Amino acid sequence: MKKIKIISVSLLVFLLAAGDMFAGGGARNGTAGGVQLLVPVGARGIGLGGSVLTSTMGVDAIYWNPANIARTSYGLDVVASHMSYIADIGVQYAAFATKVGDLGSIGLSLKSFDIGDIERTTNANPDGFGSTYSPQFITIGLSYGKMLSDRVSVGVNVNYVSERIDVVSASGFAFDVGVTYSDLADVNGLTMAVVIKNLGAEMQYDGSGLFTQAEASTGRRGEEFYKIEAASFQLPSVLEIGLGYTMDINAENALNFSGVFTNNNYWEDEYKLGAEYAFNDLFFLRGGYLLTPELDSEDIVYDLHFGAGLNYDVGGLALRFDYAYLQTQYFDANHIFAVGLGL
Repeated sequence: MKKIKIISVSLLVFLLAAGDMFAGGGARNGTAGGVQLLVPVGARGIGLGGSVLTSTMGVDAIYWNPANIARTSYGLDVVASHMSYIADIGVQYAAFATKVGDLGSIGLSLKSFDIGDIERTTNANPDGFGSTYSPQFITIGLSYGKMLSDRVSVGVNVNYVSERIDVVSASGFAFDVGVTYSDLADVNGLTMAVVIKNLGAEMQYDGSGLFTQAEASTGRRGEEFYKIEAASFQLPSVLEIGLGYTMDINAENALNFSGVFTNNNYWEDEYKLGAEYAFNDLFFLRGGYLLTPELDSEDIVYDLHFGAGLNYDVGGLALRFDYAYLQTQYFDANHIFAVGLGL
């Protein structure tokens, strides 16, 4: 037990110390690539404003905190969700997690974007000429989580990121690492979690679309095809620290309060707050708020989040239905639907 405590404390210190890599946004705001990694998934987590590092469990934890994949009573856990994102973009997500005995739990996830058809244009035809293309953005993740003790869990995600825009594309790998410590300071229901997301090498676009016909500056060789070298870009790394507290009012009613501090490498720091009411572990009401103090109000796209959920057990088969509503400035509101199954 003493060894486990030393390991868990060391992991917490390591993840907290890693925050030195994150200098906030400032002049670098909006300069990262691979931003599809930042688009959240799962109706419960979004309904709570993304403040669920400590409270999301099983397959629902893959995106938010891989350390909690093993914190589930289900041997097999499956979820699928759809989000109507901004600018008529659809975000599809599916994942499953399963226990593998004493080794822990493993999971597999897929997130894809339905951006729709975009009219192809050229310098000679800026208004298009009847041809279209559809960008493809996909993230495939492999996850692992393990309970080190009844209080401490750790986990990791390995995400393959692929982006294709017409005839150019980029791909790479991003890593997430998380640790969760429950009953912190021997306070029943108090949980702390630390997660680092989207660590990885730079990505760079390549493909035939980067060839262009031009004439050398000397003018001696006439027009030839040259390949433009696209600039490489870093991934949008994130450090998150979360606290959560679950309060059982009585045998049927419970409240869960959660908060997360997010230090973004290419955006301003954020504070996420959430509260969830649970009735008989059957019906849930949720609310969340996203605070970005460094931004003016007109620069904030999201702030208020709402959601509801229903868990229903049918002969040992656990069915979950979740919905989230995300208020959005400048765009239509986001609606997120999710269905889960536990065995």
